[in-house]
Amino acid sequence: MLRRLALTAVTSLAALSAVAPAATAATGPLPLPLPLPVLQDDAGTRLTITVSGSADSAAEGTFELRCAPAGGSHPVAERACGRLDELAGGRKDPFAPVPADTLCTLQSGGPATARVTGTWQGRHIDSLFSRTNGCEISRWNNLTPVLPNVR
Repeated sequence: MLRRLALTAVTSLAALSAVAPAATAATGPLPLPLPLPVLQDDAGTRLTITVSGSADSAAEGTFELRCAPAGGSHPVAERACGRLDELAGGRKDPFAPVPADTLCTLQSGGPATARVTGTWQGRHIDSLFSRTNGCEISRWNNLTPVLPNVR
């Protein structure tokens, strides 16, 4: 019984392989699949920036930033997008936290904090910023004017 099933399967495969080349020759080569379109938003920038504790009423609050084209409720969206474009060409991730083993100066830049969430260069971002030591102040200042210039 198993021998009969195996023989039937082999015969069926042989018959199909004999027909397939003829069908392809008659209809021509199969068309190549079209590439999927790349949506601008997939690689774009859409960030939500929430700032608190800055003691500057203009800097406090939640701001939306969109780039290409620049827009949203961010007060200096065009300049912020320009800065993000500059940072995109660098080797360091401006949204990465300070490594735990980094030696930082013991200075305080004030109680301001910021959270940045959204998409940058097609990558998901969820970063916290503060001004609690020299490394964090430098990290914050590197993102000015995306983050407000607070002292």
